[in-house]
Amino acid sequence: MRQKIEFFDYAGEILKALPGGILLTTKSGDRLNAMTIGWGILGVEWGLPLFTAFVRESRYTRHLLDENPEFTVNVPYGPVDREILRVCGTKSGRDVDKFAALGLTPAAPEQITVPGIRQLPLTLECRVIYRQHQPEELLPPAQLAKFYPQGPDGARDLHVAYYGQVVSAYLLD
Repeated sequence: MRQKIEFFDYAGEILKALPGGILLTTKSGDRLNAMTIGWGILGVEWGLPLFTAFVRESRYTRHLLDENPEFTVNVPYGPVDREILRVCGTKSGRDVDKFAALGLTPAAPEQITVPGIRQLPLTLECRVIYRQHQPEELLPPAQLAKFYPQGPDGARDLHVAYYGQVVSAYLLD
């Protein structure tokens, strides 16, 4: 069961939850993955409601998003088991089926192929309409040094910004 919502009516709850962690869920074929994110932007661009998610180039989530450019944003609304956010933020979907390991319950989507998650009931269904790699040379030096340290090979693990048009929003019961 779900209750349709206007997602801008819940913008405050989404933005307050974001720094503490929300889930970005992706799916390609039979591979389903959820990743904890702490960065994101809600807004309007090109006259469309958007959630912009930032995913590091090295992440398994990026691989799935590039195969299937759809995602759900799953926001804690009410009590949440913080272990879900911890595991989804520290384990890779390449190595662990997080849904099985955590007993996460997928909820059938309305407009896309990626499910919501019953344990994090505030759900946005998003379809990627644009993506942008963050060019290292355009990032402010202080942020580059703080958030993108050079690896042993001299490379930095930068983000790709995925602009997801919000095509459906609801609370799961």
